Amino acid sequence: MDTIFSKIISKEIPADIIYEDELSLVFKDIQPQAPTHLLIIPKKPIPKLSDATSEDQALLGHLMLVAGEISRTLELDETFRLITNNGANAGQSVFHLHLHLLSGRPLAWPPG
Repeated sequence: MDTIFSKIISKEIPADIIYEDELSLVFKDIQPQAPTHLLIIPKKPIPKLSDATSEDQALLGHLMLVAGEISRTLELDETFRLITNNGANAGQSVFHLHLHLLSGRPLAWPPG
């Protein structure tokens, strides 16, 4: 499945990439909802979280560890929110699994 995120992974489309390893990529969201709004994506194309399988368990854990590493690197004072939208009715607009990392302002609850 060809998405804007797969084109960012292949470097066909530029992005403000702040982290990359063999499994994942982190870049700034082009429509930020907070002073810090990053997208953490796996390089493996998984359309949405509910499409992940037990084979993806280590990769999903890796994405969480990347979020923690990025929060420490950017000195977010241990204050951030991770959001994953699953499906169009949940607000997912790009069908490539991604985590939104938001920080830098008070975040209300409940969201949505």
